[in-house]
Amino acid sequence: MTSPSVPQDLIVHLTHVTRLEAPEAARVLAEVCAYFHEPVETFVTRRHMELRNEGQTNIDIYARISEELEQRRFPAPVFSHRQIRRLIYG
Repeated sequence: MTSPSVPQDLIVHLTHVTRLEAPEAARVLAEVCAYFHEPVETFVTRRHMELRNEGQTNIDIYARISEELEQRRFPAPVFSHRQIRRLIYG
């Protein structure tokens, strides 16, 4: 998976609210963005395998994954300029 681009304004914000320098902030944000950029299907498959390796049963795994999905952020679809305009103006 390629790492999603990190918004420069977010890097600047992070350097202002932490003691991180810009390159460190960029690395941390790139890692966080990549983590949350994982598609739903990939996340579910990965978590199922991790939890099975811990010895959990499918019933428990499904409940756990369901709870975790509620806390995840998944990438937004790509919008055309027209779709963005419609979101703004209806």
